[in-house]
Amino acid sequence: MVSKLKEEDFEVLRIPLESGRQGPSQLATALILGAIFMPMIYALEYYVAAYDSIFPYKEEILEVHFWLTSVLVLLSIVYAIPFIYRRSQRVQYLLTILVSQNLFTFPLFICALFFIGKEGEGMKATPESLLNFTYILLFIGLLVFLLTFVRFYTLLRKGQYRKGSSKELLRIKFEKKSLLPTAIIVGIGLVLVLQYIIRNSAINDFNMYGVILIGITLFYVMLFILPEQLVILYCKMRFKSFNFNESGYLNSLESE
Repeated sequence: MVSKLKEEDFEVLRIPLESGRQGPSQLATALILGAIFMPMIYALEYYVAAYDSIFPYKEEILEVHFWLTSVLVLLSIVYAIPFIYRRSQRVQYLLTILVSQNLFTFPLFICALFFIGKEGEGMKATPESLLNFTYILLFIGLLVFLLTFVRFYTLLRKGQYRKGSSKELLRIKFEKKSLLPTAIIVGIGLVLVLQYIIRNSAINDFNMYGVILIGITLFYVMLFILPEQLVILYCKMRFKSFNFNESGYLNSLESE
């Protein structure tokens, strides 16, 4: 599958590296910011979202997320050190993916679920119904990831990421037709969220509706972005041209 594709098939994916936006020093800055904001988001999850929530396995989720966040904070600080990240660019990029997911994907999704499970007058949801509802949202997330990955692989096979295929065309081609199934699935997920909140939760604040929808929407958006992040990581593992030399310059393509 992907192993049959050549270096030039991925060439457009080097653009963020060529521009310097995803250079090792820029990723180091992102990791430092992540190390600052991850504990803050966890505190929001622990002290605000989880308070008075009947969501099942709440304590276990918080404990696992605490240790995951702690490890990522420590590694983020380590891989922001030039001496280390210059020798471990692939690990640094993998860590950047994990940090971005721990900032924008799972914490906000967990907060949204905890908010939906808040106790209060008019509450009809039970721990069992909340768990089943979560399984549905996770299944939709899996569909978003798989559809996006298949779409991405199809574009690679068609040569849409080769040099000469206009990057403007490529980014615009964030393709109305090929994105339609994913957009429909996300839309269905958000409709289900609204229906569940209205019928089962004690929430009567429209601002809280917005917070929940933003959290779940970001969850799906980050799963949509994840395949491209993973493909760039694959390219870093496979091709020298996706990595920077000791002087801080991006290595040339083997064909050049």
